[in-house]
Amino acid sequence: MPPVRRPKGKKTQAADPFPADGLSEIGLTPGSAVRFRRRDTERWKDGTVTRREADGSLGVCDSKGAMRAMPLDAVEVKDRGPRGGVMWVPLTEWADRTEQLKLL
Repeated sequence: MPPVRRPKGKKTQAADPFPADGLSEIGLTPGSAVRFRRRDTERWKDGTVTRREADGSLGVCDSKGAMRAMPLDAVEVKDRGPRGGVMWVPLTEWADRTEQLKLL
């Protein structure tokens, strides 16, 4: 079987390592572990960050695979405490932190 030939023309561009999707403004990346709840009386539900919505809310994928648009004050971010334990930080406090940027 002859090798597959690719059509000549446009080259594919490499993915941008720092996309301008709005997540970097609040210190998150797609796939970050978060938990959320809609009302104060509900239990926390685990999820992962997918994107920043047009209205400024956070796009979260829950454990069932459903997409949710959650306001920033209803989300907490998973972090490590000073002694290595798991700590949940409200996203509004997380966004106020200054963090060193990751290298390529």
